[in-house]
Amino acid sequence: MKKDIHPDKYRQVVFRDTSTSEAFITNSCVQTKEKTTWDDGEEYPLYLMGISAMSHPFYTGQQTFVDTAGRVDKFQQRLAKTQALKEAKEAQATKGKKK
Repeated sequence: MKKDIHPDKYRQVVFRDTSTSEAFITNSCVQTKEKTTWDDGEEYPLYLMGISAMSHPFYTGQQTFVDTAGRVDKFQQRLAKTQALKEAKEAQATKGKKK
């Protein structure tokens, strides 16, 4: 392991998910300006997170799945329509040349 690349000053920090208000405490060297009181009555630095495992759709099971079959069907319909228009234009062009 390389020397002198890791910070020396780890401390207890409270991380709070702003979308669910869930919080946990862990060692960190993150710089914070806010403080909060934890369940043990002690005051700790507070770091506010926009999303965590407690609110992320992948971890909560509320993940939405994309209807890929519907997308494929729509694409194939657009492709068929485009090909039909192309064939109609070619038929009209060859009809105009025969005259």
